[in-house]
Amino acid sequence: MSSVRFIVCGAALALSCAASTACGKGDQAAPVASVSLTTNRPSVALGAPIELTYRFEPAQGASITGDYRVFVHINRDDGTTIWNDDHELPAAQQTSQWKPGQTIQYTRTRFVPAFSYLGEATVRVGLYKDNERLPLSGQDPADRESPERSYKVGTIEFLPRSESIQVIRLSGWHPGEYDGANSALEWQWRQKLALLSLKNPRRDVLLYLEYDGRPDLFTDKPQQVTVSLGQTAVETFPVEGKGILLRKIPLTVAQLGNGDMTEIRLEVDRTFTPAKQAGGSRDSRELGIRVYHAFIEPR
Repeated sequence: MSSVRFIVCGAALALSCAASTACGKGDQAAPVASVSLTTNRPSVALGAPIELTYRFEPAQGASITGDYRVFVHINRDDGTTIWNDDHELPAAQQTSQWKPGQTIQYTRTRFVPAFSYLGEATVRVGLYKDNERLPLSGQDPADRESPERSYKVGTIEFLPRSESIQVIRLSGWHPGEYDGANSALEWQWRQKLALLSLKNPRRDVLLYLEYDGRPDLFTDKPQQVTVSLGQTAVETFPVEGKGILLRKIPLTVAQLGNGDMTEIRLEVDRTFTPAKQAGGSRDSRELGIRVYHAFIEPR
């Protein structure tokens, strides 16, 4: 495991650097918690998933007023941010609820966007609320003088996409779409049956399937998705819950077969047509689930 560690500092009510005269002299506040960031790998190919595990340990006698968000910026060598993992803390682990002796730990699986940058990138982290940022103390003393209160916690090396097993989407996929407000968020709706193809890796693998659906349209019972290799079903799961969901499905070398190529079948038991739903949509496509990522990782 790749691990880095730094200390979170601040008062019960943090001041923004813009309002604080102490920024140029270094932060004087006592630490309110320690935190570590662990990744499941030091390097990752573009388009591949990486697991980011965050761990906070509040300090004795410290408290934080209000709930802060975590910003995580991944910067190339010139300091430009090429990716981020900004996020809310889990609902039961908000900063206003932190108490000494607790351990707050959670893991987020993120897919690296297909940007053009390759090589080592710096991970910088902070805690913020509106225009305020908590002052932090990291392993690099120079970060204590940062007016941005952004602290280096480690590095990630980005590798070419060719380092990953290439997955080809065959039949059953509608054209790709993306979010107008976030061009990095892309997806493809699939029909009742959709096929994936890949060169047989001849080893156990893990299929990452990131998806969502329209459970509000199937209130009697959720849609069922069946993942098969050839005609053999490997796993069946319901489409339920809000937001983007992630399924990790293990596939064994025996299930992948002996052929040079392997075909994965994704079949949903029921579909819907937007034009037939309330709301006046003209979209007459047959839709099953929406897939954001389908990735194969060797085990």
